Amino acid sequence: GMFRKNEDLTPSQRCLAVRRMPSLLEYLSYNCNFMGILAGPLCSYKDYITFIEGRSYQLQQSEANGKEDTKYEQTDPSPNIAVAQKLLICGLSLLFHMTITKTLPVEYNIDDNFRATASWPVRFFYLYVSLMAARPKYYFAWTLGFGFRGYDKSGVTRWDLISNLRIQQIEFSTSFKMFLDNWNIQTALWLKRVCYERATFSPTIQTFILSAIWHGVYPGYYLTFLTGVLMTLAARAIRNNIRHYFVESPAVKLCYDIVTWMATQAAISYTVVPFVLLSVKPSFTFYSSCYFCLHIASILVLMVFPLKRTQKGSKKHESVQPVWSRKLEEESLLRKNSYSTTNNSFSQKQEITCRYQALKQ
Repeated sequence: GMFRKNEDLTPSQRCLAVRRMPSLLEYLSYNCNFMGILAGPLCSYKDYITFIEGRSYQLQQSEANGKEDTKYEQTDPSPNIAVAQKLLICGLSLLFHMTITKTLPVEYNIDDNFRATASWPVRFFYLYVSLMAARPKYYFAWTLGFGFRGYDKSGVTRWDLISNLRIQQIEFSTSFKMFLDNWNIQTALWLKRVCYERATFSPTIQTFILSAIWHGVYPGYYLTFLTGVLMTLAARAIRNNIRHYFVESPAVKLCYDIVTWMATQAAISYTVVPFVLLSVKPSFTFYSSCYFCLHIASILVLMVFPLKRTQKGSKKHESVQPVWSRKLEEESLLRKNSYSTTNNSFSQKQEITCRYQALKQ
């Protein structure tokens, strides 16, 4: 925001740009806030400093012509309902984690007696419920965070500024992409900006590898994300080649959604087992007990179905829908573009331009 020309920045970079050097107090405050020290969710410096300075509720809606809309009087909103909802979700998630999760350990999937005696349907059912039971601790950690986003066009307050997950969409996702779009949203957007949009080749593979490195040194992370590459590409190929045959009739589409929900939950559970087990030996024990079935199936899918290639240049991200949805990015831009970085006239002009571009999208 200070050392590169404005025309050299992408729209998202222009709207997240920091136009003045933060003070030492601002810098330490941003890096040491509880979301940064603990488990997230990640937020941009611009959103953080706007929230801390109390400027988020003072901003006005920008019309498509660049003028400010003063139709609605904007006052300091009451956070009581939003806070109560977040605390309720956190409480229920923590209670679930401390009770149900303990009775459904993921490690039981590699128990010798269980693998020897249980049938394939029973094993896959337990795989699903054990991984579902492992998610509430993330729901607990990622639900907290500041959330006021501003006002919509009707003057209604919005409380999804730092929204890191959408529980309903996660549990009922009908595609691998839909699951990723709604899981650890802020980190996914960060990975999309710093890696996916900048990659010159194989952006999906590069982004998954970076994500694994960012998570840490446990081998299970790398097994999970390498498996995730296969699953993502295979799911994309299937969706691009066969989904349009099942969307004409509501009844047929319902059946398609049910089948894809079951397939997605099985694929997600299969993929993330090493993420929980962490070590190489138990992870390979699990995959070998399943005969690497979904790995092999994904490779076969990629051999049978054509996959659209990512084009270079300005249209690179128009040919292939990225792992993290465009819709989510557009919503994020619309939200982020509604905030000012400084009070000088140059910054105000930049804000109006960014919000105008987002509204056009």
